[in-house]
Amino acid sequence: AGEAPAAYVRRVAEDKARAGAAALPSDAVVLAADTTVCLDGEILGKPLDADDARRMLARLSGRTHEVLTAVVVGTRASLAVEVIMTRVEFMPLDDAVIAAYVASGEPADKAGAYGIQGLGGALVKRIEGSYGAV
Repeated sequence: AGEAPAAYVRRVAEDKARAGAAALPSDAVVLAADTTVCLDGEILGKPLDADDARRMLARLSGRTHEVLTAVVVGTRASLAVEVIMTRVEFMPLDDAVIAAYVASGEPADKAGAYGIQGLGGALVKRIEGSYGAV
């Protein structure tokens, strides 16, 4: 609670990298990442269920939000971290579009309840930044 979105995504990605490094030989190189969606300063993680996905998508409809991705590479001894921010503007979404997208199942495991590389790309009007990081 109260953690800034960039600090949150960085911490989670670093935790993943440390967990991976701990399970490997000490000189092994690990790569980890985490992504979150932020709207009005609020982190939108993975939806709890279909209703939560519908709620998130309705909030994102016709608005611009930020997608933050932290990428971590390194070894047990040293990690390098980069946080990438991309602004994403959604098309206005009506209830039927939201219902159809949620019914596809795609939102279930995605921060902000969408994936730009899949069917969710049709919900996006434009981006400013890295498509790959979204």
